[in-house]
Amino acid sequence: MYYIVFAILYGLSLLPFTVLYLLSDFFYFITWHIIGYRKQVVFKNLQIAFPEKTAAERIIIAKAFYHHFWDNWMEALKLLSISRKTVLKKVSGDMTALENIYKSGRSCYVLMGHQFNWEWSSAFVMIREPFSLLAAYSPVTNKIFDRLFLRLRRRFGTVLLPFNAMSRGMMAYRHVQYALALIADQSPSTPAKSYWPIFFNRHTAFLQGPEKGARLGSMPVVFVALSKPRRGYYHLEASLLTDNAALLPEGGLTSRYAQVLEANIRRNPALYLWSHNRWKHEWVEEYGKKIQKSVLAN
Repeated sequence: MYYIVFAILYGLSLLPFTVLYLLSDFFYFITWHIIGYRKQVVFKNLQIAFPEKTAAERIIIAKAFYHHFWDNWMEALKLLSISRKTVLKKVSGDMTALENIYKSGRSCYVLMGHQFNWEWSSAFVMIREPFSLLAAYSPVTNKIFDRLFLRLRRRFGTVLLPFNAMSRGMMAYRHVQYALALIADQSPSTPAKSYWPIFFNRHTAFLQGPEKGARLGSMPVVFVALSKPRRGYYHLEASLLTDNAALLPEGGLTSRYAQVLEANIRRNPALYLWSHNRWKHEWVEEYGKKIQKSVLAN
């Protein structure tokens, strides 16, 4: 069954971008006007993030989000057959912060958010930068689509490490100069064991893993911001969050990450994955006992 599904999707990936974007528009229409896929979650998130905006303004953002959402998946499908040359034509970026770290001979962490198109961004970094690119990966429940995602994400050489076996997987690369790419804004499953920086004016649960790993290895950490100048084209900006995560107070790196991620989302609000239930965990005062005062002050 996998090979049948792969053959169909690979054939679709060979279609011109104009056709794929027509398909994206069709799925947008079905999703927005007929199915209403996760609309309640999207509007709940937009209300939390942008209480100052009118309902009409939030609808505009939501509609644009659904357009970008389907563009993202059509473009991800294209990764099955797209050439390196086309990736470099479609994606541009200022990677000076990463290049300076590479010249210093160190490895680093690269933090991103669920901003479109994170799939193309990873491919661009893999093609463009000299690091060995490692990326955290959460296996998909459906085995067929899990294999497909592994295939397209590995296509340009990215090494995928399962979330539940990160430490073991990284052992093989401890003597290699690598960049570990993490989309670090997932909502944690255990809120009591999370960092809770201020994100869109409220305490928000963030995974501890990215910061703990960076602190343990005294790693430099880079944030990559995304923008979309026009349909089918993306621009990346790498900025240094810290030259050594171990020198920051506990929770400090996560707080910085939340701040720069929020700033980038505010610049490009429709590019964020608003269908993800980002604020499903509520802050309780007990969590504050486990967080440094410096984090709460940010």
